[in-house]
Amino acid sequence: MEKNRLYSLIDKAIFDYRLIEPGDKILIGASGGKDSTALIEYFANRMRRPNCDFTFTALYIHTDFASPLPQGILEAFKEWNVDFKVLEVNTLERVKPGQKMSCYWCSSQRRLELNRYAAKNGYNKVCLGHHLDDILETVLMNALHKGVLSTMIPRLKYDKFPVTIIRPLCYTPVEVIIEHAKKHGYYGYTCTCNYQDNSDRKSARKKLEVLTDGDEKTKMRLMTALKNVNLEYLP
Repeated sequence: MEKNRLYSLIDKAIFDYRLIEPGDKILIGASGGKDSTALIEYFANRMRRPNCDFTFTALYIHTDFASPLPQGILEAFKEWNVDFKVLEVNTLERVKPGQKMSCYWCSSQRRLELNRYAAKNGYNKVCLGHHLDDILETVLMNALHKGVLSTMIPRLKYDKFPVTIIRPLCYTPVEVIIEHAKKHGYYGYTCTCNYQDNSDRKSARKKLEVLTDGDEKTKMRLMTALKNVNLEYLP
């Protein structure tokens, strides 16, 4: 298996949180973006390791206003021998009168479909492409806008579905993913729908960069702090 920093960080997260276990049947949410594509590349390479006791499928939720995956991404999946499937979903018909379509709502619908597909087809884990920066930005968004200290966690057992959510990129800074994706030729694809509104996320991203000076080690210490909460010294 090719050795690089991205793979090493994913390996560490998988070991620390037991994200892959013998017999796992894993469903990866594919968007065509750098994050999910990097994950799929990693899983395809990990399958080449000796005694690999898990299987995975990449699933693209194709909504009624989204473009198909770029041909270059499809060719990469074929080259990596990825089991790839597409699920057609009409999300616009789910929007209630007076409800505003947004990235947050759309992503929640796609995650819902991922979980439904996983439960229906015997997958016990759903793999998402949230990276270290996503997790820390969510901390800031929840703390500053909701007054709640919470975020997306690396491993989450769902109550509504018989699946566990895993986030193997939880230790990986976005800069590492960008560098890797550029090197391997799949950087650049982004969502181009007309309903994008990531103002809160963009604001949190700027705050995180100011807070950490964009330093990867500082971001990782902030992640570590989330696991070392001293309640005796909190109100």
